[in-house]
Amino acid sequence: MPIAHCPLPLKLPRPNEIFPVESKPTLIFKLVFCFGGRLIKPSCSLPDAKSSPAVDSSVLQIQGGHPLQGHVKISGAKNSALVIMAGALLCSGDCRIRNVPSLADVKRMGQVLSALGVQLQQHGDILDINASEIRTSKAPYELVTQLRASFFAIGAILARLGVAHMPLPGGCAIGARPVDLHVRGLQAMGAEVQIEHGICHAYVPGKSGRLKGAKIYLDIASVGATENLMMAATLAEGETIIENAAREPEVVDLANFCIAMGAKIKGAGTSTLIIDGVPKLHSTDYTIIPDRIEAGTFLVAGAITRSEFSLSPVVPDHLVPIIAKLRDIGVSIIEDSPNCLRIQRAEILKAADIETLPYPGFPTDMQAPFMSLLSIAEGDSLINESVFENRLRHASELNRLGADIRVKGNTAFVKGVPLLSGAPVLATDLRAAAALVLAGLAAQGKTTIQGLRHLDRGYDQLDKKLQQLGAKILRVEPQTPVDKDFVPNSTDAEQSIST
Repeated sequence: MPIAHCPLPLKLPRPNEIFPVESKPTLIFKLVFCFGGRLIKPSCSLPDAKSSPAVDSSVLQIQGGHPLQGHVKISGAKNSALVIMAGALLCSGDCRIRNVPSLADVKRMGQVLSALGVQLQQHGDILDINASEIRTSKAPYELVTQLRASFFAIGAILARLGVAHMPLPGGCAIGARPVDLHVRGLQAMGAEVQIEHGICHAYVPGKSGRLKGAKIYLDIASVGATENLMMAATLAEGETIIENAAREPEVVDLANFCIAMGAKIKGAGTSTLIIDGVPKLHSTDYTIIPDRIEAGTFLVAGAITRSEFSLSPVVPDHLVPIIAKLRDIGVSIIEDSPNCLRIQRAEILKAADIETLPYPGFPTDMQAPFMSLLSIAEGDSLINESVFENRLRHASELNRLGADIRVKGNTAFVKGVPLLSGAPVLATDLRAAAALVLAGLAAQGKTTIQGLRHLDRGYDQLDKKLQQLGAKILRVEPQTPVDKDFVPNSTDAEQSIST
């Protein structure tokens, strides 16, 4: 079936067309996610999810040069959790999601769902979602524009209700990530789609209100478009085939979640997805996969500090390109058990070249952490960022720490230096924040990192987990007196981290 096309007029929103958001229910949602067990009432509208001034002005202080040891627990995958939360909209019953990481983005996605009328209840890393009553097809402008993954709910909402109004997405400023693939795919499935005033309006014509199966080819193997269209297809009439589909583990995780609800999906993890639509999905209890990017970040932490420690749970198959590149650099990684890895102390770090690619290639989310590692490797390295066009801004911040990095276009030329030295730096996006933390662990002296709102979007208590491994790292809030010569240890953590 050919893919439909339609013009996509883009206009700036007028003030009276931006969805108003009240501020009073803020405390309700914070209680649910901080303490658990409190129901988010679907009638509540949700506030702007921007970080508070206190969070924005907090900093991390790191005294570098200390080895790490012990064991660290890897949290659930951020990019699985967000899209699986959106996928729960497909089910008119209860869904229990386990291994949900404690992240700012997860909280924001919860606010988006709650604003739609969904009931959520959280106890630790278990999230219960009841989407039996979706009371509106309009997602709040202020929330969606801050979290790109929330746009992925449009497919699920359209499949359930036959109509959806979704503001264009936001997220990290790491390059253009247009929604045209999402739109063309939904059009191919019979939806009428128009973008006006910064909002994507979609509806399914006809009495049934159901999307129709279609054959869809994605010009780019987009993770978001693959996930969005797969969710929409689960409740469509007939068979949908998605060619050049993304193959990332998080796509497979979403497919497995939908299958657990009764969806009929074949080919997850390959470039061709086949979805046979069903009239209805049922409740399920599902556990999210471990976060491969968090695991990779800790592996780089071990390499850059020349340390030995273990980490679990992990899926080694998801880490193949990361482990392979670390071994090229001179780092030894041992599989202690099917879900546990141990990194060994590296005597010499060697230069290496990296090109980011869609899975199963080297992940773009690990580009920044590896730049920190290669900045102290022996020799010259080349890093080519082929996925996003604006994801090398951390190079200038690493240079503040003494790195020797030149950037031309989407390529970074890294000349290894003997050591880094602590300095004040600013995180520009999520993975850049992690890269600066890693560099601070290896640098001599104190490194102070601002922009922690980026870090908290995608890492579950990274500073506390590093503290438990022996890192001298401390989060300083605005009211906290700053000790220039602080030397925190694992007992300084405000709460213990389970291993």
